[in-house]
Amino acid sequence: MDREFDVIVIGAGPTGENVAARVTRGGLSAVIVESELVGGECSYWACMPSKALLRPLHALADARRVAGAREAVTGDVDVPAVLERRDSFTDHWDDAGQVRWLEGAHVELVRGRGRLAGERRVEVGTGTETVGLRARHAVVVATGSAAALPPVPGLAEAKPWTPREATSAQKIPGRLVVLGGGVAGCELAQVFAGLGGHVTLLEAAPRLLAGNEPFAGELVAESMKAQGVDVRTGVKARAVARDDRGVRVDLGDGEVTGDELLVAAGRRPQTDDLGLETVGLKPGSWLDVDDFLVVQGVEGGWLYAAGDVNHRALLTHQGKYQARACGDGIVARAQGTLDTSPWGKHSATADHRAVPGIVFTDPEVGAVGLTEAHARQAGLNVRAVDYTIGDVAGASLYADDFGGQARLVIDEDRRVVVGATFVGPAVSELVHGATIAIVGEVPLDRLWHAVPSYPTISEIWLRLLETYGL
Repeated sequence: MDREFDVIVIGAGPTGENVAARVTRGGLSAVIVESELVGGECSYWACMPSKALLRPLHALADARRVAGAREAVTGDVDVPAVLERRDSFTDHWDDAGQVRWLEGAHVELVRGRGRLAGERRVEVGTGTETVGLRARHAVVVATGSAAALPPVPGLAEAKPWTPREATSAQKIPGRLVVLGGGVAGCELAQVFAGLGGHVTLLEAAPRLLAGNEPFAGELVAESMKAQGVDVRTGVKARAVARDDRGVRVDLGDGEVTGDELLVAAGRRPQTDDLGLETVGLKPGSWLDVDDFLVVQGVEGGWLYAAGDVNHRALLTHQGKYQARACGDGIVARAQGTLDTSPWGKHSATADHRAVPGIVFTDPEVGAVGLTEAHARQAGLNVRAVDYTIGDVAGASLYADDFGGQARLVIDEDRRVVVGATFVGPAVSELVHGATIAIVGEVPLDRLWHAVPSYPTISEIWLRLLETYGL
């Protein structure tokens, strides 16, 4: 017989864990199904290991940017120590700590591959048996995304790295070719260049970080070139082959050879073996949801999808935000207390125009909301205000030759900030202030009274508002 729970969650990454924990906190029972490590992609192959690899490189770069400190730097990073520190952040790919967290949240764990098997039903293949689960209230899909391989002849056969292999690598390849100039491609290119490899970065678009303000990709490209990365934009891989010379990438007018090829060229939903066909959905597709994370196209409102799998905002923090709204919303529906207001606690409204994101390159790129181009495409009457961050006293104290760039995108009709981008060392800490201004729709005249401390990099806010005319 099927085991019954109030809520079944498929996928025990950060999103799934948080959905289940919010459900049990609200008094319902929850079971979570996971076929790999509890904690998911972010904990073991993405956010945590990649940032652990980048931090020693950033610390060394920061020291070299300050006279008096740079003279004390007599060597380079210790590669084995960097890798060991990375391994400590992944708990050496052991999820025992995460399992204990689930137990503390009173969430039951079933290990195995979960598949939908009709309305409110999930079957889990554990390797030795099939366990049937039935949900009284909801099934939540939180299976995330995986690296996508573009349809380049020979690419799959060449057995390229994806970010998983890169973030868990135990050796630094002498030559690494990176296919893709987005967030993961740029971050990992800097990792392997900083750890002693020769890196060639290939991007089909005219610039790196194409979803950001143009100056973000330009400044990151300049920095990467200065660090020895061979950055090539506007180029496409025509074919790939692996032989005794390594991995060869045909660019049409020449080729690039590396010991390894890292593909960081987009993501695909992990829904191809999820049983979507049993509820009338197409296997392998992204799951379309409303602002309450309810999957569209399935009758009864019992199926939810949170995190990467719904393709709204492929970021861990946004997945956890959706998880909080989703878990609390399931409890509220069961109690008949669902808050349907646009900014209520059960709605993932911020996914539309207030998504923050950081690119942990050197320089960092921190952004939230709309770029100028995206705002104009959305029909907003906007004005972009720019300022060089290095001209702020706190920035010049932080690092010699700080440079950097900041931009606010302002809705002229409502006189509120709808987008912000900061590029430079340590600018990631500026983003949450901008997020609050955007989500709160703080009028510029009121924002003017938020006085930044002197001398800090945050004084960029004052300079931007002054440049606007306040």
